[in-house]
Amino acid sequence: MWRLNEFNLSHKSYTVVRLAVHLPKQQPIVYQEVQAIERADLRKTTLTSWFELNKNDPSAHNISYSDIPQYYMFDKSTTNWKKRQRGGQNVIGRLPVVSILDTERYYLRMLLLRKSGGINFDDILTVNGLRCITFQQACQEYGLLRGDQQWHDALNDAAQFQSPRQLCMLFEIICGLEKWRMFQIYGCSIKFHFLRTLCIVILSRLNLTMHLQILRNCLHPTI
Repeated sequence: MWRLNEFNLSHKSYTVVRLAVHLPKQQPIVYQEVQAIERADLRKTTLTSWFELNKNDPSAHNISYSDIPQYYMFDKSTTNWKKRQRGGQNVIGRLPVVSILDTERYYLRMLLLRKSGGINFDDILTVNGLRCITFQQACQEYGLLRGDQQWHDALNDAAQFQSPRQLCMLFEIICGLEKWRMFQIYGCSIKFHFLRTLCIVILSRLNLTMHLQILRNCLHPTI
């Protein structure tokens, strides 16, 4: 994305740390053909390591997932977060853009941007002692889905990289089917009133044209 936007690759003042957003046991893996596939279950990501950090380090409980790179450094060799000694003020944590089509990941990302101290996925799903079934339900319980701001955010993110056709499809999904079903119920009445108004306008114009022609004939009679 940095190259696509033609940003300067040198003299960058901030370090951007990419943070993973994935559902339980769906972390991305890269392995060689000779390696055992079962190692995938042992693969830790920045997200699962953040859970472990919150279990073991109480000082991390008040830090959100997106802000954790400012205070901790992710060691790729051990796949663990380690407390920074210096330089954290020039570090930015970046969560990937997730399409609303990937529903549960989208709402998980929304929760990770706001909730701190999570120790596992079940903890993220728990709101006021109640474990929600889906991340979308958890967002609803937190009151994050009131109003239209989430849809503005989704369209704003999608506009950065999706094609016009994809944006149209996303807009259709956001609008939902309820409005179309309402139109199917009341559409006949709407179309009737529209056609009646259109006919009145056309007849009025035809009538006006006829009267103008009569007036011209009176003013300029043919000999």
